[in-house]
Amino acid sequence: MIVGRLGRFTRRRPLRLRLTLIYSGLFLAAGAALLAVTYGLVAASLGTSKTGASTQPQPTGMSPQLKQICAAGINLTPNQVSKCRQAATQSYANGVKAGAADQRAQTLNHLLAYSLITLALMVVVSALLGWIVAGRALRPVHAVTAAARRASEENLGERIALTGPDDELKELADTFDAMLARLEAAFVSQRRFVANASHELRTPLTVMRTAIDVTLAKPERTPEQLEGMATEVRQAAEHAEALIEALLTLARSDQGAGPAEAIDLATMAEDALDAATQPIRTESLTVRTELEPAPADGDPVLVERLVFNLVDNAVKHNGTNGWIRVATGIRTGAAFVEVANGGPIVPPELVVSLFEPFRRLDDRTSVRGGAGLGLSIVRSVATAHGGHVTARSLADGGLEVSVLLPARHVPYHGESRRPGSNEAPGPAAANNAEVSR
Repeated sequence: MIVGRLGRFTRRRPLRLRLTLIYSGLFLAAGAALLAVTYGLVAASLGTSKTGASTQPQPTGMSPQLKQICAAGINLTPNQVSKCRQAATQSYANGVKAGAADQRAQTLNHLLAYSLITLALMVVVSALLGWIVAGRALRPVHAVTAAARRASEENLGERIALTGPDDELKELADTFDAMLARLEAAFVSQRRFVANASHELRTPLTVMRTAIDVTLAKPERTPEQLEGMATEVRQAAEHAEALIEALLTLARSDQGAGPAEAIDLATMAEDALDAATQPIRTESLTVRTELEPAPADGDPVLVERLVFNLVDNAVKHNGTNGWIRVATGIRTGAAFVEVANGGPIVPPELVVSLFEPFRRLDDRTSVRGGAGLGLSIVRSVATAHGGHVTARSLADGGLEVSVLLPARHVPYHGESRRPGSNEAPGPAAANNAEVSR
């Protein structure tokens, strides 16, 4: 069993083992280099050293006859004395050289042996210390791994909350915590969206069922009652159709924009105002337009829905004899569309929540209709195109929403034309107009 675990451990080659081997290998290489340099320096030093030690001369290397004569030392001729001295000096020098060479060899051998033994022991110690240090260094990684294993759709509240020096591992842990927070927020938003969508889709079905049941419960049903029931069912079906269309648009925009085409926000804003002519006249709303060319690149279907939602939201959440202002153009290098409207006062702290799905200022049963997805679609479409949405409440009541999209740089020569018109604007151009539709 132990052999099997060891085999799996070595085959897996964990990062801790690899770091330990790297530490030990680097220490071994540095130690071997230091040993080689030390050995070379000591060898060079011993090879050039001179010894002045005096020892008793040994007449080794002399001929037997001369050795006997010199050993006797009696009745030596001057020539013999000179030869004995010369032989003794040579023998002494040879002995000194042999002793020095033997001492040098022993010193170098001892130095090499002791150094190799010490290096081997230090490599083992460095491997042990490297294993401990690598384990401590990788402890935050294990914490991240454990948190990732514990995290699930129902348990995203886990956080690493790593403490310690502000290094790369702490940055990794903080980034992982931020990712978990975003995932938790996304799952909470998704669950809330599904719950709200289910409620919104159930409402028109309930209305239709109630209208049918009430009418069928009457023993004698008149044509007027049947017609009233049909009208209620049709209105509920239209509401459900609009809600489903809005949900599909929101889902499509969340997946990103489609093929980009050349568009003009001014033209789309004018088309949206034309489509809202009837409700604008019904509510006696005053419309002010400042439509300057706003060329951009984007998905025409999604961007058209964005502009339509802005105008539709301004019309629905207005008051009788209220006002709407629509402006387009280029601002800080980006194409913008800005829609403002009068109406009830919007608390500033609630402005951000209006971009959440199914969020309204009024109750769900408001007679103004709408599924509460208009501004959610606006934000989703703008984000899909790399744009930005801002909103602010107006002091006298109402809301102002601005959308910035990356502009398409097209040179305009001469006077700007009214979008959708082939005629040059006159002195009283409708680009800055105030009309009642």
